[in-house]
Amino acid sequence: MARFCTSDYKKLTKLPGPTMTTVLDTTSSTARPRHPEKAHRVDNPIQRKPDWIRVRAPGSPIFKETQKIVRDNDLVTVCEEAGCPNIGECWSKKHATMMILGDTCTRACAFCNVRTGRPGPVDQSEPENVANAVEKLGLNHVVITSVDRDDLDDGGAQHFANVIDAIRKASPLTTIEVLTPDFLRKDGALEIVVEAKPDVFNHNLETVPSNYLTVRPGARYFHSMRLLQRVKEMDPTMFTKSGIMVGLGEQRTEVLQLMDDLRVANVDFLTIGQYLQPTSKHHRIERFVPPEEFKSYETSAYSKGFLLVSSSPLTRSSHHAGEDFAKLQQARNRAN
Repeated sequence: MARFCTSDYKKLTKLPGPTMTTVLDTTSSTARPRHPEKAHRVDNPIQRKPDWIRVRAPGSPIFKETQKIVRDNDLVTVCEEAGCPNIGECWSKKHATMMILGDTCTRACAFCNVRTGRPGPVDQSEPENVANAVEKLGLNHVVITSVDRDDLDDGGAQHFANVIDAIRKASPLTTIEVLTPDFLRKDGALEIVVEAKPDVFNHNLETVPSNYLTVRPGARYFHSMRLLQRVKEMDPTMFTKSGIMVGLGEQRTEVLQLMDDLRVANVDFLTIGQYLQPTSKHHRIERFVPPEEFKSYETSAYSKGFLLVSSSPLTRSSHHAGEDFAKLQQARNRAN
């Protein structure tokens, strides 16, 4: 989860600040839509956000330093590409989620603001560049995610492993969390990533199964659930994590059933956040879920046995990931 449009900044912030809207790809001589598959869809007007969804505009000196390190190493971050509303807070702490395998996704999920289309070739220097950035930022914990690369035989799994290996060499004390695609129809891909031994394996379900056809049509709910289960079967010591968005028309009973499914798969950590509509061409927000309902979901999830739960309107997969990793370790120690 955690995919939002940066053009929402002025709507989200209390303080004035620059917007960072990217509607057209102007890196080529002929601009093209960021989401060509959505261009002819009926507009879904973007709704006014409630008072409980507010963040500060980015712009601190440390934010700019983080931005420079990202630029100097020619990196893509999900913070920018997906327009996470927490970018100001995270980058001001030198926390950035690296997005590998390019900035163009081969899928077209109705909620996501990452560019869609035909990706370019894989940048073979990327593992070293990511590792250099991790070292310069002095990260204790780093999250590595990617676009879907259905065009690659292994879905990009070996590239994930190469990035993990490069970080281990450059910054051996940094713990590593991966947020992977589903590797649908990519036999052997999951094994490659697990054998590289990230500390946390995250794969987001994004929404309840009844929404998959309209929200996440390129994915399969039970495949994603089985992928998470297989991680635990291959390495029971590896922390597993998944997240969903609410506000997409799901019923409470469906969310509770999803929690049960994740516990059957022995998933350790669940994140739940509010879906925010990137543009008028994306899936509409069916409802803004109030904070007290997020708290209720958190209580229910803990009662079902999750080691850690993060549930709030602005919860995102990678938000506070380093602090959460420490909490996961502590929770496991208490459970044992």
